[in-house]
Amino acid sequence: MSTDDKPLFGHPWIFIRGVPSMKFLPPEGPLEVAFAGRSNVGKSSLINALVGQKALARTSNTPGRTQELNYFVPDGYSGAGTDLPPMALVDMPGYGYAKAPKETVDAWTKLVFDYLRGRATLKRVYVLIDSRHGIKKNDEEVLDLLDKAAVSYQIVLTKTDKIKEPAVVKLLAETQEKIRKHPAAFPFVLSTSSEKGKGIEELRQAIAETVGRSS
Repeated sequence: MSTDDKPLFGHPWIFIRGVPSMKFLPPEGPLEVAFAGRSNVGKSSLINALVGQKALARTSNTPGRTQELNYFVPDGYSGAGTDLPPMALVDMPGYGYAKAPKETVDAWTKLVFDYLRGRATLKRVYVLIDSRHGIKKNDEEVLDLLDKAAVSYQIVLTKTDKIKEPAVVKLLAETQEKIRKHPAAFPFVLSTSSEKGKGIEELRQAIAETVGRSS
């Protein structure tokens, strides 16, 4: 089977670049899907579960550790000429971390917003929401920004193993209702647990459909 025929998640994935400012972005080529969410929402754990690798994205108990746009691609492509990976995953800096210095938060915020507004190859943003807390004010601000930038996004609930199943069902319904007023929101909410592996295959399929590949 050639690399082109392999499913997206049939490859090992590798980290290729951390982007601290827009001038360090890789050239626009493969389609990109990005992961956004509050600090400590479980982005790194979800990315690791998604690709089936324990340590691709660095996880930390310290909120706000990811301070760059971190790029991951399937391995096996040279990146030269037409030998480009089919897509890239982008781990965005977490937002809403109050203990970071204001200038640091402002720098992260500017990087994220500039990327969202100006990246033509960005196909969709997956906005992660901690199922224990639901959509908070700073999440709403990010959703509004995505609406204004006309960037397609989909809500993904994380850590659903931390709440009881009836609460998951209720939260799904509540979140579905909340996003109805958001024009750029994909009208279906995903629920996941990185720890238990719940919803990971559904997320893989959603990403594959977004970029026009098999998962």
